[in-house]
Amino acid sequence: MLSKTEYLELDKKIAPKSKEGRTLFFAFVVGGVICMIGQGVSDLFKLVIPAADEKLLGEITSTVMIFLGAILTGFGIYDKIGKHAGAGSIVPITGFANSVVSPAMEYRSEGVVFGVMCKMFVIAGPIIVSGVASSILVGLIYWFVGVAA
Repeated sequence: MLSKTEYLELDKKIAPKSKEGRTLFFAFVVGGVICMIGQGVSDLFKLVIPAADEKLLGEITSTVMIFLGAILTGFGIYDKIGKHAGAGSIVPITGFANSVVSPAMEYRSEGVVFGVMCKMFVIAGPIIVSGVASSILVGLIYWFVGVAA
């Protein structure tokens, strides 16, 4: 039987080396590039529609970025980006589009209703539910604090 120190030494020898620094770097770079593209889309539409306010520009930019994420997922490009970028590709809104489109594509052979429509929100569904629940909770806290003040 191995002692605790012997086990830890054996674990250090056998365990693969962490690539945490490299992973963090790529996540930061890819996430930053995605955000730069989003800012570029916003700036482009600001030039095309000079009368647009920030809210409209935000809505247009979100729509375009979701569309780009869905298209890149459809062509299999977003998964390749995510393989190297990790959370850098998941956190932006394009990652949400990927989480909706990927299961829909995977289960399309089961038909439109039982495949695409049922599986589309398998990954994104819990995120949407927890986001809505969290926003309700924060709204209630804000309301109670506002009423108490």
